[in-house]
Amino acid sequence: MSARAAARSVPQSAWGREHRARQPEAVRRHRQKDRRRLRSMATAVVGAGLAMMLILGVVGLRVQQVRLSYRLDALRQARADIEETNRRLRVEMATLKSLSRIEGKARTELGMVVPDRDQVRLAREFVQGGGGAVGLDRSSVVAERAVPRAFGVR
Repeated sequence: MSARAAARSVPQSAWGREHRARQPEAVRRHRQKDRRRLRSMATAVVGAGLAMMLILGVVGLRVQQVRLSYRLDALRQARADIEETNRRLRVEMATLKSLSRIEGKARTELGMVVPDRDQVRLAREFVQGGGGAVGLDRSSVVAERAVPRAFGVR
């Protein structure tokens, strides 16, 4: 007896015997490929892949949006801090520029005093011909005044 014949003679369950009896020998050994079924499976796999890509794309965009919103909040906070620092520096600059503070420093640190009336003299400049500049003749004063006006500078 061959191996096939020995395998057939092995006792089987009642279901196995009925199932084998209903199928012809050629059908049991060879199964036809169903192209419609393969096409529908391929379509389902491609559709599932596209759906997964779409879902991942939406999730990625949402993650990017959250990341950018955190960065925007940090930049807004940094801007507020810089504006506050700028405000404080402007106040400090105005305080340092105040004439009363400068006068106080001049008196205390440098030992300066307010001059008496007889110590103050007004200086007046006189030019030959009344041009207003010391040591220059009238033609050079006129030329100096004409150059800035020609270029729009006053």
